[in-house]
Amino acid sequence: MTIDLPLARPDLTWAVTTNDNAKSAEERDAILADPGFGNHFTDHMVDVCWSARGGWHRPRVSPYGPIPLDPAAAVLHYAQEVFEGMKAYRHGDGSIWTFRPYENAARMQRSARRMALPELPSDYFIDSLKQLIAVDGAWVPSADGTSLYLRPFMFAKEAFLGVRPAQKVGYYVIASPAGAYFTGGVQPVNIWLSTDYARAGKGGTGAAKTGGNYASSLLPQAEAYEKGCQQVLFLDEGEYLEELGGMNIVLVRRDGTLVTPESDTILEGITRDSILQLASDRGHTVERRRVTITEWRDGVASSEIVGAFACGTAAVVVPIGRLLAEDFEIVHSGPAADELALSLRAELTGIQYGRVEDRHGWMQRLDA
Repeated sequence: MTIDLPLARPDLTWAVTTNDNAKSAEERDAILADPGFGNHFTDHMVDVCWSARGGWHRPRVSPYGPIPLDPAAAVLHYAQEVFEGMKAYRHGDGSIWTFRPYENAARMQRSARRMALPELPSDYFIDSLKQLIAVDGAWVPSADGTSLYLRPFMFAKEAFLGVRPAQKVGYYVIASPAGAYFTGGVQPVNIWLSTDYARAGKGGTGAAKTGGNYASSLLPQAEAYEKGCQQVLFLDEGEYLEELGGMNIVLVRRDGTLVTPESDTILEGITRDSILQLASDRGHTVERRRVTITEWRDGVASSEIVGAFACGTAAVVVPIGRLLAEDFEIVHSGPAADELALSLRAELTGIQYGRVEDRHGWMQRLDA
């Protein structure tokens, strides 16, 4: 079903209300010295309204705080919401940049379309990030490996219990300083193979970045923790590799070919696509296709597949050391695949932090 929804009006202007209770420079510096992930939030947030009658309107930067919500708000009953995840990086000269934001904007539009939400125009998406950085740029840390995590999100606010697309929606951006993901160096992770649970199905919401997909992964993720694993891998139709709880997966063949699952149930990973582009630049063959768990298992047994890694916004790239299942396991112990994964990770993070040439024009400055 196609829903025609108004786009942004060209005459929108931002209103900025500064936070009278903003953290002092000393308080902020103490947080940035050890931010963790998702534990602290900046002083302000972006707040934009949409309605079926008025389109996008009332763009604001406001003090960070609770969002008033009617108990009958559609999101609480029908989970009509989408979100994005990205980072702001401080470069050596003090400037602030983000990575491929137009790809995040486009993915949010695709997610919104699937969830019957209005599509936020890309330029408006980028402007919302710049508006937040304009008041909270001091929250972008400068220590190696740190960043400011940006979380744009959109949800149905209309107070109405009928089952139809909401006619009132809120778009927000919040930000949280993030420490280095791997404080002791990047270590291979163990993966649990979930066979009792599915993340998504054909025609479902797997390709949308929506909270329900993550909610359905929480129970199998808890099961993975109980098995001594850090992530869970889902299968499609009980056979085909899909993705991890919040990351994409890539297999490495003996000849250097990279193979990644391709399906309309998989969220298109911006980090994965970037890593595969960098690998292709180096001359590696890249295959995007359906991949069975049997192919992975047999490939390791024959030494045709020499490694695997996971990739996503938070961890960037991390080698997979072992896949554990109820009745078998796959172990990767050779250094070759890990070296490739870590080399690609170093190149990508070098681009993000301004230490490596940005040949593809992926970086966008936010503070100018």
